[in-house]
Amino acid sequence: MELIVSSYKGEMKNDKMDGKGEYTFPTETKYVGEMKEGMFHGKGVLHFPNGSKYEATWENGKAKEGSLVFADGLQYQEKDWDYCDGHDRRFYSERCNGLRPAGESQLTDLHPPRVIPDGCYDCGDGFYDPNTRVVSSYTGRFLRNAVDSEHEWIVRTCRKAWDEVVGVDREKSVATGPEETSKIN
Repeated sequence: MELIVSSYKGEMKNDKMDGKGEYTFPTETKYVGEMKEGMFHGKGVLHFPNGSKYEATWENGKAKEGSLVFADGLQYQEKDWDYCDGHDRRFYSERCNGLRPAGESQLTDLHPPRVIPDGCYDCGDGFYDPNTRVVSSYTGRFLRNAVDSEHEWIVRTCRKAWDEVVGVDREKSVATGPEETSKIN
């Protein structure tokens, strides 16, 4: 059995986190900022293991106003969000740096993409092993067990270690449908 604990480095008052400090969750997500009576309070940043961060103003443990910046530098916008909206499917790095030449399409925002371990899927925040139903970080650290709905979504939509197109119904695909022939008289 493994003991999973959080840690805190920083100012204390009445045996509670109070003042400036750094709180690390068992998932390795880290909060750096102001605390009051054991809660996030004031300005602080959540740093996620994948490199994303959430900067916010906190009040009694709840974020009142904040902004999310993904690991690749893309800042989430609640209004006028036009990234991956169905009309423009480019990765953020392609929006910043332009498209790759023909024949060198990007499969992920990271180019070249990560090598997926045999039998696993790349689910965006790590690798998923459908046999154990475990999602591990890209560095191999346990993240979570997948519930049925997540398992089904990953298997249906995510990039696989083996060479197989995902998310395409081969019966309805134009590329694999029966060839049309024309008769010339």
